[in-house]
Amino acid sequence: MLYKEPEDGEKIKFDKGKWIVPNKPVILYIEGDGIGPEITNAAIKVINKAVERAYGSSREIKWLEVYAGEKAEKLVNDRFPKETQEMLLKYRVVLKGPLETPIGKGWKSVNVAIRLMLDLYANIRPVKYIEGLESPLKHPEKVDMIIFRENTDDLYRGIEYPFNSEEAKKIRDFLRKELKVEIEDDTGIGIKVMSKYKTQRITRLAIQYAIEHKRKKVTIMHKGNVMKYTEGAFREWAYEVALKEYRDFIVTEEEINQGKPDQGKIILNDRIADNMFQQIIIRPEEYDIILAPNVNGDYISDAAGALIGNIGMLGGANIGDEGGMFEAIHGTAPKYAGKNVANPTGIIKAGELMLRWMGWNEAADLIEKAINMAIRDKKVTQDIARFMGVKALGTKEYADELIKIMDTI
Repeated sequence: MLYKEPEDGEKIKFDKGKWIVPNKPVILYIEGDGIGPEITNAAIKVINKAVERAYGSSREIKWLEVYAGEKAEKLVNDRFPKETQEMLLKYRVVLKGPLETPIGKGWKSVNVAIRLMLDLYANIRPVKYIEGLESPLKHPEKVDMIIFRENTDDLYRGIEYPFNSEEAKKIRDFLRKELKVEIEDDTGIGIKVMSKYKTQRITRLAIQYAIEHKRKKVTIMHKGNVMKYTEGAFREWAYEVALKEYRDFIVTEEEINQGKPDQGKIILNDRIADNMFQQIIIRPEEYDIILAPNVNGDYISDAAGALIGNIGMLGGANIGDEGGMFEAIHGTAPKYAGKNVANPTGIIKAGELMLRWMGWNEAADLIEKAINMAIRDKKVTQDIARFMGVKALGTKEYADELIKIMDTI
């Protein structure tokens, strides 16, 4: 399997976390499984229109499809071929449709493999209410938060062994003999790891983002009262780097409670994970940027998404110092595959995020405005149309509607 690379495209380069984007960047895309091909191709059409509308012929994305998941398995009997991995390592930016990961058995997650391969240590998920959506909250317009989820550490490292494996037996024996910890013989083993380095680099990214985008608060989410040397350490390490490296920009909630004025600085605080869930429901306006370890970040992202009424509307950015993977945060929805009914907004929003990281904000703004106007005018897919009591647009027709709206902006 050989990929034909665009002759007139250039690689995006990186310098200490800064993106250096040519006028004709090569960007990879993976269609994904289930509804993936339909929504990914709809997104590419919308992104291309936004770029053309914003910049005319002076800028253009040179798309290159690479194969993973079901499509790759059918072609070369491998869900994550070596050639695909080589392209990812070369070009380092990819728009990715949802890929299936089985529960409890089978192959490991391609999503996680890409994150680890490109060291995409931050999973960034903006959650902001769009007027017209059906939300369970009385005042959903108060929801405007961004989750910064550490992406390469914690339980998602996948260090785990079945209860009846030789590895689990060895670990149980070691715990009993060397550390005097009693553990039952029918116990599976999972190891939770958190490093100071990884915690502090995502803390830097979250605070730098807050400074550059004039956000007002960063909240560290953790379960440090129970997991003292992993999640508790996450809290301590985050405070340490914030106060050591960003003291001029930061004031802590504790300092404010002691009478120190905030003076327009970013407020840094922390919340226990279980408390965080009810906090974002009853007081969403108090939360701006949420900084969380991997597992907590996964949970709170979906919970926050539910507050705006439709998790399918959310896109996510997986960001490292030298690369990015952009994706919808929902799954493959196989029962809707091939029916032209899936909502592509999540992956279109992921494309919007990609454009923002590229510095192509004018094109990103067009996508954001078009989506807001489509929902306002009730030009929506079936998942939203049934709540609005209107006729639904298909996946392709919805993308065409966004393109039509962009021509009017």
